[in-house]
Amino acid sequence: MLDAHNHLHDPRLARHLPAILAELARFGITRAVVNGTREDDWPAVAALARDQPWITPSFGLHPWHTATRSPDWLAHLRAQLDAHPGAAIGEIGLDRWIAGHDPEAQREVFTAQLALATERNLPVTIHCLRAWGPLWDILRTHPLPARGFLLHAYGGPAEMVRGFVKRGAYFSFNAYFLHDRKAAQRAVFQHLPADRLLVETDAPDLRPPDAQNPHPLLAPDGTPINHPANLAIAYTALAKLRDSRAAELTGQIAHNFARLFG
Repeated sequence: MLDAHNHLHDPRLARHLPAILAELARFGITRAVVNGTREDDWPAVAALARDQPWITPSFGLHPWHTATRSPDWLAHLRAQLDAHPGAAIGEIGLDRWIAGHDPEAQREVFTAQLALATERNLPVTIHCLRAWGPLWDILRTHPLPARGFLLHAYGGPAEMVRGFVKRGAYFSFNAYFLHDRKAAQRAVFQHLPADRLLVETDAPDLRPPDAQNPHPLLAPDGTPINHPANLAIAYTALAKLRDSRAAELTGQIAHNFARLFG
């Protein structure tokens, strides 16, 4: 199994990390893309990838952190990519949900990173909340990496899927979509093209419903968080949702993952 998007370097997971790594190996989770979100966590992503060769590092400036960027943030991003051949760009994107967001700053930062991904033909992971129209406007008018891009935990409208596919999109399913209120997201994943499917956890975020969570985990402050081993739940749920054999789905996702991330 392959986790297309998580934050395994997150400090909320640090005290659990040795046990988590053992659990992932036991479940047969053999690759994961670990996404940085700001300049000061990129070194932690890099260190984890050095220690765990099955991890693909990904470096990006998340829209929540555009206000904290340094004047040299793009040069720092280039330096991380130069130092880590095979790395991806992400998590980047647009977010109109977070309070106090700056649409122009988000657009500037996002398009700069998208251009860098295109220049180097790197896989790019995109976050989008309540900004699907502005995201589409950028993706349809800007050059994109030939290998494609990931819309992680896709929560956009079903009507936009065809256009995104034509531009090279992959879509990752998350066990968070098992919450009752996420029926619309589950319906979208029933009908997505099989060759564009991926699976993710976004751990330590986006945990599944408590009743379907065999890996309860707490952050140091006692807050429930998502265990990366919940990837297995997402695979099982997606296979059931698509009325597909587990082995067939696993093979298809492995092929998709290799095509995007190498």
